[in-house]
Amino acid sequence: MPPARQIALPGAGPEDVVLGTDGCIYTGIDTGEILRVDIDAEEVTTVLDTGGRPLGLHAGPDGSLLICDAERGLLHWPGPGRSVTVLVDAVDDEPLNFASNVVADPDDGTIYFTASSRRWPLERWRGDLVEHSGTGRLFRLSPEGEVQTLLDGLQFANGVALTPDRAALIVAETAAYRLNRYWLRGPEAGNRETLVDNLPGFPDNIALGSDGLIWVTLASPRNPVLDTLLPLPGILRRALWMLPDRFLPAPARTAWVLGVTPDGSIVHDLQQDGADYAMVTGVVEHHGTLILGSLHERAIAVTRVPT
Repeated sequence: MPPARQIALPGAGPEDVVLGTDGCIYTGIDTGEILRVDIDAEEVTTVLDTGGRPLGLHAGPDGSLLICDAERGLLHWPGPGRSVTVLVDAVDDEPLNFASNVVADPDDGTIYFTASSRRWPLERWRGDLVEHSGTGRLFRLSPEGEVQTLLDGLQFANGVALTPDRAALIVAETAAYRLNRYWLRGPEAGNRETLVDNLPGFPDNIALGSDGLIWVTLASPRNPVLDTLLPLPGILRRALWMLPDRFLPAPARTAWVLGVTPDGSIVHDLQQDGADYAMVTGVVEHHGTLILGSLHERAIAVTRVPT
């Protein structure tokens, strides 16, 4: 990965990054604020406060934002001067916990979003990876407001993106090290299949690039201790979570993204040392420029796709 320049933010944790119709980058930080970042002028402006913890975002063609808030659910912001509203805060009479990532189909307005865990909140995300709870879900929100669960039992459901032809969704399962393809149209509609398996790291947010590739963040390389734990009975993994943090598997510092074709071929594997910027969880590709976000850093990073 080419060297990246950083744009400082007024808070930590720009977990996802998206490109708005105004050409600026939008991201949410741990204060609850959504920021607009002009990456050329390096100007940062607060546009709203969700009152929770924003994670995955989707920028609409009308200047609106869809926001997965880990504390408040799925939110909608119509644009400047307007208030944020809650679209979904419960599913099947159960509070929506840990809403993670979101994308909308511009053809019909259908919204697809994920929730990473039923059992663990954002601040204890490592607990879900250790326990391997398999309680992640993929949802569809119709234009009429009906919520349908498309997939259940996912191992830490995370990033979601439409394929270029909008015939399928690509969904990241962080704790299973894989990308799934869920067919929306055609003879396989409603079926799920593995697109890329046995990834070398933990896939987080993903995004369709202007180059037609699915850009995938790998927040950290796979952890040998965690891989050893996964075959063990759940009760033993739960017991491990009771140990002090210093004994739990921790993410290694690296900056890592993949460029993947819609049929699952990896054509870019970009990684650099994480001394200055690490735990990349959000990515945008636009005409060869890569903008990166992180769960922990106090900046976004800007680099490019090697030619």
